[in-house]
Amino acid sequence: MRATSKLLAAAASTGNGLRPAPLALLPPIPLYRRLLRAHRKYLPPEARVLGDLYVKSEFRLHKNVDNPAHLIGFLTEWQLYAQTIEGNSWQGERLDPAKVEKMSDQQIGQMYELMQAIKKSREEDGN
Repeated sequence: MRATSKLLAAAASTGNGLRPAPLALLPPIPLYRRLLRAHRKYLPPEARVLGDLYVKSEFRLHKNVDNPAHLIGFLTEWQLYAQTIEGNSWQGERLDPAKVEKMSDQQIGQMYELMQAIKKSREEDGN
């Protein structure tokens, strides 16, 4: 029994057994490249242009962030976004209400502007 407990504990701590290994964060530049590659491979051309501009802008704005907690949150969210795009599960997905509650007024404004740009793009494509 003791040997089994030790094996399970070792497997769980290394991620090779019962629990998945924790998500390893990519450094900013490889993550940036992964995002642009995912856009190129999985998004339609119109969405790709908008997505690329947004990714480039956000990474530029966060280039000189010194707060480690902010940086980890930024990289984590973008990495989850990349996984979502690569998994093709993003279409029709709704925003998590808990994440919306945590957004600042500026972020909500950006989301509104994004929504307006998408609506405008759809109207232009329809005409």
